[in-house]
Amino acid sequence: MRIVLPSGYSLAEQTAHGIVLRGGRGERWQITALDHDLIRVQHFPDGQPRLDRTWAVVGPDGDVPREGRRRDDLSPFPLPGCAIERVEDAIRLQTAKLRLDIALERPGIIWRLPDGTPFARDLRARAYAYDVEDGSVYHYLERRLDEHYYGFGERSGPLDKQGMRFRMVNVDALGYNAETSDPLYKHIPFYITFVPELNVAYGLFYDNPATTIFDLGKEIDAFWGYYRYYRAAGGDLDYTLIFGPTLDAVVTRFARLTGLPVLPPRWALGYLGSTMAYTEAPDAQAKLAQFVADCHRYDIPCDLFHLSSGYTSGKDGKRYVFTWNRERVPDPKAMVTTFHDAGIRLAANIKPYLLKTHPRYAEVEAVGGFIRSASGDGPQPAMFWSGGAFEAGEGAYIDFTSEAGYRWWQQQATAQLLEYGIDLLWNDNNEFEIWDDAARCAGFGTELPVGLARPVQTLLMGRASFEAAAAHRPGQRVFILTRAASVGLQRYAQTWSGDNETSWHTLRYNIPMGLGLSLSGMPNCGHDVGGFHGPGPDAELLVRWVWNGIFHPRFTIHSWNTDGTITSPWMHPEVLPIIRDAIRFRYRLIPYLYTLLFEAAQTGRPIIRPLVYHFPQDPRCRTESFDFLLGDSLLVASVLEPGARTRAVYLPAGVSWCDFHTGQWYQGGQTVTVDAPLERAPLFVRAGGMIPMGKVMRFVGELPDDYRQIFAFPHPGGGDSVFALIEDDGVSLDYRNGGYTSLRLEMRATAGGIVFNIHPPAGNYPLPYNEIEVVLPAGETRPLTAGGLIDQWSDAEGRRHARIAVPQSRG
Repeated sequence: MRIVLPSGYSLAEQTAHGIVLRGGRGERWQITALDHDLIRVQHFPDGQPRLDRTWAVVGPDGDVPREGRRRDDLSPFPLPGCAIERVEDAIRLQTAKLRLDIALERPGIIWRLPDGTPFARDLRARAYAYDVEDGSVYHYLERRLDEHYYGFGERSGPLDKQGMRFRMVNVDALGYNAETSDPLYKHIPFYITFVPELNVAYGLFYDNPATTIFDLGKEIDAFWGYYRYYRAAGGDLDYTLIFGPTLDAVVTRFARLTGLPVLPPRWALGYLGSTMAYTEAPDAQAKLAQFVADCHRYDIPCDLFHLSSGYTSGKDGKRYVFTWNRERVPDPKAMVTTFHDAGIRLAANIKPYLLKTHPRYAEVEAVGGFIRSASGDGPQPAMFWSGGAFEAGEGAYIDFTSEAGYRWWQQQATAQLLEYGIDLLWNDNNEFEIWDDAARCAGFGTELPVGLARPVQTLLMGRASFEAAAAHRPGQRVFILTRAASVGLQRYAQTWSGDNETSWHTLRYNIPMGLGLSLSGMPNCGHDVGGFHGPGPDAELLVRWVWNGIFHPRFTIHSWNTDGTITSPWMHPEVLPIIRDAIRFRYRLIPYLYTLLFEAAQTGRPIIRPLVYHFPQDPRCRTESFDFLLGDSLLVASVLEPGARTRAVYLPAGVSWCDFHTGQWYQGGQTVTVDAPLERAPLFVRAGGMIPMGKVMRFVGELPDDYRQIFAFPHPGGGDSVFALIEDDGVSLDYRNGGYTSLRLEMRATAGGIVFNIHPPAGNYPLPYNEIEVVLPAGETRPLTAGGLIDQWSDAEGRRHARIAVPQSRG
């Protein structure tokens, strides 16, 4: 270790939108106002970039070329100009929303609001340290004791990372502890700081793919006071501060900076079945057909099944990607047809490496399709999971920065899977665990060390799979799944939290992991319901996990149980009716879920949201890790303890909340205890909320989607609310050219009555229904009026229903 604390900076260049400074050892420090609320800070210890490309920050088209985009290309940004002046021994840079005071002798920035109030400070004298021995770069900031830190992608522990320290390098974390394990599967060096005193949120995104450490107060050194820091094991310091001041503004701006999430088909919101066990069986094809039959037998809706990697096992028991074990699966096309005839699509597990015994290893080696060793032109050797639990074999990773490797992957995915009718490519074991940082990646013509390319390889694997599927089915939406991830993968794929452990503890702590991902640009995420690794869940744990999982964007039950059991909806016959009802409730929620998914693809806004997202002024919400919002209206309070039949729920202050099941209203800002039988999850809807629902189907698209209920919760004391319901065909790309319709619903409540208004549909997609049914909470007695009202009635539970005609389209 040879840490340098740089000093003696002077102005070298000034432009309309920023400054360049030179340090006493030749360092280059560059500060650029990309927009009024978007400031980029770069520090190059060598005086020039060590990595001159980015794969994270998108261009004007919303994506990045395969070979990366030049970091000095500022064309995607407004560059509004800023005021720059010398103030004593500092430089002041000011935009319409921010003011920066930049110290020169000991470099550091004080970040201020326009009125001069500071909201963030670099750590005096230490802010831009670097190590001349190992190439590490640092960024130190002062740490307020009352501020909160959210995001970081998928991390273990509570939602607020104050006081924590963790390392970002993607690993295969089988059976991890969701509260304490570190590192995990994803490299997303972005987080949000919320300063309660000022009610200000801002984001910091560090665009560097090297192995990273974040310390949010775990380390204490009295000489420096309270601080936090970022460290990257190589590359340069290149960060962007995203000013809110709200969490929503930070999250959506980060999404625009790094690319909006891809919109999958509507059926991606159905139940996605999975288990390792079926494809491991000698008679895998028969076992897979039995799953289809069991869905019908037990009346379980299902839209997709995942083929785990057992279908690729050779006679030696090892996994060989892009091969079929014809003893286990004698007729792959017939197997696909069995699923498709039942309305169930298929995903196939694929891994980005070839064992040396793979029948096509020599072919890929000959064309230069592998990551190469630092010491020669041969493939970089690595050990890979090859067969049974903890079994390993030697092989090499595909180099997705190699034209040959990239194209070979796409050709094989098409010929060996897509041509067979496989619907989804499941990118797994894609952490690129190469531990020689000097191993070489082709870099599409400009070589890269793997120490600066591991997350890039994961990203490009996702892109290669996405492009292969898109080319095979032009005009149709693509659905890709990835375990490992980096910033930008949301442009191509859905993700999940990997191989979790079966326990109540995991059920609890997977929730903030998903919320962290959702705040970090990857809103389309979920978890393995029931737990992947360990003994199978008992009946109560499985029921509670399903009631939690159905409210996540990705809902799948997946397992490789150590006791030989298979986790499925029918695993425990005594609770099968409850699990069936939960899955059916998920299918009823799809109109609401799809509207949120569509919004996420348009804005980057999360689908599941921590309470602090909408209630930052409520101190209880700032550290709440386990209750969450689905959209802005539906509060989900999962039962997370065995034996519990009631649930204490804190309701955020400032609004009223209605128990979804009973119709009982509560004022926010208090903890209430409600019944929580196995048959339901505690749910609350904020005043004015509207939850659209449809009808249950065996799979999405089985029946005409011609029924809409709107569960409406008018303000008990009076108030207005709006919801825009999105409808489209759910499978094509027509939505990109206006092929969707927004149905605006308005509700006004007063002490004397409720007025419900449906605006004429706006858009080019013809609605499959011409009326909707509004459902009011039990106990709601105020009269309801609406234009186009057809009739009203009450059901046995005391809920009032009203059928209302949808006006003709504006078009």
